[in-house]
Amino acid sequence: MIISIGCDHIVTDKKDHMVKYLEDQGHTVIDNGTYDHVRTHYPIYGKKTADKVVSGEADLGIVICGTGVGISISANKVKGARAALVRDVETARYARAELDANIISFGGRIVGEGLMENIVDVFLETEYEKTEENAKIIEKMNEFGSEEQVNDEEFFDEYLEKWDQGLYHD
Repeated sequence: MIISIGCDHIVTDKKDHMVKYLEDQGHTVIDNGTYDHVRTHYPIYGKKTADKVVSGEADLGIVICGTGVGISISANKVKGARAALVRDVETARYARAELDANIISFGGRIVGEGLMENIVDVFLETEYEKTEENAKIIEKMNEFGSEEQVNDEEFFDEYLEKWDQGLYHD
């Protein structure tokens, strides 16, 4: 599998650890940087990583910053990217299986290397479980930001009606 990975300067060591871990497992890694601890800005590396995934150059992506929040938001700005900020194995499985997440995000100051390895293993091993409902939800998410959707107060009416009818069972 080809994995695109990027980080900010705060967690370069965590990214380097993950690059080695992935390569040791036989994956090809596209390392988008950063490569040292000189202050930089995470949006650059979130975008670079997401661009590789969305273009098809990489199969999946991993982004890491101090908390994981900023870099996941940055990656999600790339149309077609679905970056999930995770801190546990079950969330990683769910993000991949149900939401077809194509990028996983970590807080390198929050999640330890051993747990990162476990989370990445599950994320990479999990296949998207395409159902009609999952596909519709992803399609709706993909429409976010389109000119037709902006300020469309009725955008989720179909789902709200189904909720009111008791068709969702959590």
